[in-house]
Amino acid sequence: MTDTPGWASPGSPEPPREDAGPSDTAPPAPPQADTAPPQAGAVPPPAPGPYGGAYGQQPPHGRQPQWGGQPQPGWNGQPQWGGAPGAPGWGAPGWGRPQSPKPGVIPLRPLAVGELLDGAFTTVRRYWRPTVGLSLGVAIADQVLSAGAEWWEYEQPEAIGPLVLTFASLLITPLLGLLAAGLLTMVVSRAILGLPATLGNAWAAARPQLLKLVGLTLITTLIVIGVMAVAVAPMVVLGLSDADDGLVALSLLPMLAGLVVAVWLMVQLSLAAPALMLEKQGVFTALSRSRRLVKGAWWRTFGVTLLGQLIAGLIAAVFVLPFTFIGIAVVGEDVVGDSSDFGAFGAAKPPALILILSIGAILASCITIPLTSAINVLLYVDRRIRREGLDIELARAASTPAATDGTPTDGTPAAAPPAGPPTDATPDQTGPQGS
Repeated sequence: MTDTPGWASPGSPEPPREDAGPSDTAPPAPPQADTAPPQAGAVPPPAPGPYGGAYGQQPPHGRQPQWGGQPQPGWNGQPQWGGAPGAPGWGAPGWGRPQSPKPGVIPLRPLAVGELLDGAFTTVRRYWRPTVGLSLGVAIADQVLSAGAEWWEYEQPEAIGPLVLTFASLLITPLLGLLAAGLLTMVVSRAILGLPATLGNAWAAARPQLLKLVGLTLITTLIVIGVMAVAVAPMVVLGLSDADDGLVALSLLPMLAGLVVAVWLMVQLSLAAPALMLEKQGVFTALSRSRRLVKGAWWRTFGVTLLGQLIAGLIAAVFVLPFTFIGIAVVGEDVVGDSSDFGAFGAAKPPALILILSIGAILASCITIPLTSAINVLLYVDRRIRREGLDIELARAASTPAATDGTPTDGTPAAAPPAGPPTDATPDQTGPQGS
């Protein structure tokens, strides 16, 4: 049960039925005896045992029941042990737990870590047009600003312009990343139900919350910076006051403690953005919502997020390293100029190397940006499934006929993926798994 209204809130459980027992007025009908005459040559059935079965008797012709397989036929071709022709035996797939529905990129049940990662990769692969398109725009804008600052620094090492352009990129790039993260959240939410996703319906659903997403990011950033500033303050004060080296070394302890607290807070608030976008919450309500969802699963949330970041870093290295080697081979001895080419940020790179490295960084960002966003959204969905039974509502939404264009009947943008028949529904073949 949810503690706040929002995206696909689970419904109330079905009350127990009181009329499930037999009626007191209508006694059950007595069993009808089999009056059909036996066929000629047929062997009479064995006498029932003390519990209604042929206890202690052997099957005809010495055939034993096959545990875990199909029932073996007897001498007259009929299945043994009361089975019907073609019925699965004990341990066959028909006797296991029912398979979880999988209308989209994940099965609708609590997810294992591998299923979270697989769902993120499947989202990027299956919905590559909106995901790669959004990431490409952000990556190009980021690299244009950073490459322009590096080129300017190479041409004029002592100019102040590269510094200004670099700080401008530090402000603009996160805002573009927020826009991409908000739109990608809507794409992933539709991918969970197997619904088609485009930039148009993602923008229509995310637009009302984008300003709140900016405010949420600013507040989260200020909280983390404030904690780190308090932790670093003793070291700065002791360093400026020419204190003893031992005291300066001891001031490292508050800094390490502040780093631990900052990481703890970042994980606690890591699910606020999906809650804000998908539940149409306010900024502070989304922060509180994230804290409640992460409660009891901090280490799991931290581990999955860290694993996703490591995988994204490896993918980025796979793209960037070849372009680095190509750039070094093309530029040759001009990779680092003489001492006069050193600007405010170290050795200035030649323009050819800047261009080649930027191409590699853009290609890497087209994969890593949607991948990390998808992992974050799927973590949010998994926590709601585990705490609130969101999988029931998602399965109901996936099986309810409705429009699939992301717009409800009143014409307002949908706050959540609409209920509609999935176009690529495939049953989960792995069976229920634990976390």
